[in-house]
Amino acid sequence: MPAGNCNLGGKVALITGGSRGIGRATALAFARAGADVAVASRKLPDLEAVAEEIRGLGRRSLAAAAHIGKMDDVRSLVDAVRNEFGRIDILVNNAGANPTMAPALDVEERAWDTIMSLNLKGLFFLSQAVAKLMKAQGGGCIINVASVWGFIPGNVPVYSISKSGVIMATKVMAKEWAAYNIRVNAVAPGLLRTRFSEALWNTPEIEQGAASMIPMKRIGEPQDVVGAMLYLASDASAYVTGTVLTADGGQSL
Repeated sequence: MPAGNCNLGGKVALITGGSRGIGRATALAFARAGADVAVASRKLPDLEAVAEEIRGLGRRSLAAAAHIGKMDDVRSLVDAVRNEFGRIDILVNNAGANPTMAPALDVEERAWDTIMSLNLKGLFFLSQAVAKLMKAQGGGCIINVASVWGFIPGNVPVYSISKSGVIMATKVMAKEWAAYNIRVNAVAPGLLRTRFSEALWNTPEIEQGAASMIPMKRIGEPQDVVGAMLYLASDASAYVTGTVLTADGGQSL
């Protein structure tokens, strides 16, 4: 395939956290590029709405309720997608949590476990389960959603630690699974205008202060990450693995 061609025709993608924000934007972009798309999160009604949008674009879709931090749900999700589509070519690990803004001195064990279970443990074991399918079918592509806060501490200490772990998990998986024609990369978004980060931009004063810290002087939108996702999911990046593509308006600088 020529460089720059982000066609995903004939591919099957699974996207976690697919009901809103980056997940929804990526699911619709993949469908427009020709992929059939399964979307997963904890709330089925929100997923069904996205699945209908995907079908409206002429592609097949599956909405699957799953908590990625629970291993039984991980296994059931992979089985459901395999039974529906027969394969998984692209996995986007987008589901994430950050239930606390507490400083490191005050973080409680429960919050730590919630964040790590979903952001890191669930991501790893879902990737492992899907990679076994990809190995059997001759290859595939995994994209992990990290964060600029995986490079810089910010004001979300446990979230930052988890996303730093995602970056290393990406490199470990990429190195080991390249032998099976499985590429593993990550996208590290900066501050985006999503429900997940609403506390960081939900008033004009807070938004102005946040934007002033970004060289491009604006908070990103989910759509700002879609180009990176399409590139990493397609054969346009056929020789790219183990990399972290930052999409942050220069925030990490």
